[in-house]
Amino acid sequence: MQLTVYLAGQIHDDWREEVKQIADEKDLPLDFVGPQTNHDRSDNIGENILGEQPSGFFKDDAASAVNNLRTQVLMQKSDVVIALFGEKYKQWNTAMDASAAVTLGKPLIIVRPEELIHPLKELSNKANITVETVEQALDVLAYIYE
Repeated sequence: MQLTVYLAGQIHDDWREEVKQIADEKDLPLDFVGPQTNHDRSDNIGENILGEQPSGFFKDDAASAVNNLRTQVLMQKSDVVIALFGEKYKQWNTAMDASAAVTLGKPLIIVRPEELIHPLKELSNKANITVETVEQALDVLAYIYE
C-alpha cells in the first residue's frame, strides 16, 4: 500500500529531503507532495499567470490564490499530513495547512520542538499525534505497515 504524504511547513531549508531520506532508509512506500519549495516561483506565480499586478498587495493576492489552489488539490489527494513547526521561521503557512488538514479530516502529524508546546497546544489537541522529530513522525507512519 502506497501512501501520499503532504509535507506542510516552511520552504526555506531542506527538511523535506531529510524526511524523504529517512523514509527511504526505513523502506516506507510513501509518495511526498507539498507546497512549491521554489520561493521565487511561489511569490511570482500569480503575475506569471495573470500578468503584472498594480501593487505588491495584488501581486501577493494573485500568488496566494494560485498557491492555495495547489495546496488544496494536493492536500485533498494526500492520505496523511505532516506539519513541521520549526524554531527559525515564522510558521503562519504551517498553521494554516495544519488547520486545513483538520478541516478536511486528514490524519495529521504535527512535528514541533518542546519550546512550542504552549503556543501550539490547541492545534496539537486537534492533530492525531504530535511528535518532536521528523524521524518520530516517520516511525508513526511505519507503524501503519506492521
